[in-house]
Amino acid sequence: MNKVYVIGMGPGAYEQMTVKAVRTLEKCDVIVGYTVYIELLKEYFPDKRYLTTSMRQEAARCRMAFEEAAKGAVTAMVCSGDAGIYGMAGLMYEIGEESGELEFCHNPLIPGVAAALGGSAVLGAAVGHDVSLISLSDLLTPWELIEERLRCAAKADFVICLYNPSSRKRSTYLAKACEIMLEYKAEDTVCGIVKNIAREGETMQTLTLKELKETTVDMFSTVFIGNKQTKVIREKMVTPRGYRI
Repeated sequence: MNKVYVIGMGPGAYEQMTVKAVRTLEKCDVIVGYTVYIELLKEYFPDKRYLTTSMRQEAARCRMAFEEAAKGAVTAMVCSGDAGIYGMAGLMYEIGEESGELEFCHNPLIPGVAAALGGSAVLGAAVGHDVSLISLSDLLTPWELIEERLRCAAKADFVICLYNPSSRKRSTYLAKACEIMLEYKAEDTVCGIVKNIAREGETMQTLTLKELKETTVDMFSTVFIGNKQTKVIREKMVTPRGYRI
């Protein structure tokens, strides 16, 4: 059977990779991934052969991984965070099914620390209760559907974690999302932003939902919008679980 793994490498730091992810990468011959993520790995796995593609070449990247495995190489497809959350896991299964001849190894998916979890820890305990993960990228999801999901999550008072909150072409999307949040959440709702989670240049800040609407972020930022119970404790964003104290 061809050996293809799909590995979540966590937010970026080697120390935040799981032991299983590290051990699996150590036994791989080829590592395939998006250029930015591959650069984070080369220092720690210098003897591997690396293959990369740019953004919007995800399907080609998957086929590349299967092709290497078909040649006999133990191959890893890597993703930041967890490969099953806005990652390549689902697409790898789809491409693998399409190819017919190629199969994964047994239990191919190696989970990783998702940005929602890594960022929550940097902020304090931002995700302490029910949470909704929503990407603001409309490359694969129509904006109308994203709006509907934002509205439903806000109405239900979820803590909301926003992936892909902004880009050059989507510079107004976070403000639009905040406008929807403000239909159901108070202006002083506690929010947080973490940039470059577990990487060089990591920053974090807590602010209100009103302030967040006027704040500029980028694609390396993850945004957290609290629920009605979320509060700031010693400059940290905390969403209580609800224990009696």
